[in-house]
Amino acid sequence: MYQTKYHKASSVDEAVSLMGSADDGKILSGGQTLLPTMKAHLAAPSDLVDVSGIAGMNGVNVSGGTVTIGAATTHAQVAGDAALQSACSAVADLAGNIGDPAVRHVGTIGGSIANNDPAADYPAALLALGATIKTNAREMAAEDFFVGLFETALDDNEVIVSVSFDAPAKSCYAKFANPASRYAMAGVFVAQTSDGARVAVTGAGDDGVYRQADMEAALDGNWAADAIAGVNVGADGMLSDMHGDATYRANLVKVMAARAVAGC
Repeated sequence: MYQTKYHKASSVDEAVSLMGSADDGKILSGGQTLLPTMKAHLAAPSDLVDVSGIAGMNGVNVSGGTVTIGAATTHAQVAGDAALQSACSAVADLAGNIGDPAVRHVGTIGGSIANNDPAADYPAALLALGATIKTNAREMAAEDFFVGLFETALDDNEVIVSVSFDAPAKSCYAKFANPASRYAMAGVFVAQTSDGARVAVTGAGDDGVYRQADMEAALDGNWAADAIAGVNVGADGMLSDMHGDATYRANLVKVMAARAVAGC
């Protein structure tokens, strides 16, 4: 790798200060994407600012029906949290099926959403649950946070602190995973919330995670897998690559959505 300076931040303010003084700094949490990218010489940050040890950025809290997850909480911690399993088991189950055990014990929810890989799982959950992303500077709705492929609304030197959402009446996630990477070729998170049915799709859209409005309308009238049978999911706007073309992914979206609804 290229030469870089490593810093272990003890607070969010210190992390922001270190980022501000770096020529080309990057936040390091789990490093499951950043470090391999550096090893491949596709990124060469001047400084790495490790936020994994900052108090208040780790752990899950469920209070009064609101779930808050610190940005530095690992996938394994999310998956194993008993309070989260009770409040919204779909998110815990989602986390328990990310990658492999090595990834789950190091990768973090904040790192995942900051990277916003178009096939990542958490973005679908946060979008479907109407989550709020809190940073050192502001709070953003998930719909405003996820902008496009590998792109978010984060400003330079802005640090994700936590994510929060209200526990839904029902929710479930189903994905068709690439057998090698375990990333979603199509993943659908469905939630029955106080604002009605919400359906978010990851892994399939050519502009990243998105909501499926037609399925939401169908489920508002009838929360059943059969309700979305007549919803048309076209190939336009779908990803097409060596793993599956746009038509294949469009069909996967319908299949995964039906499985998710049936699993609630």
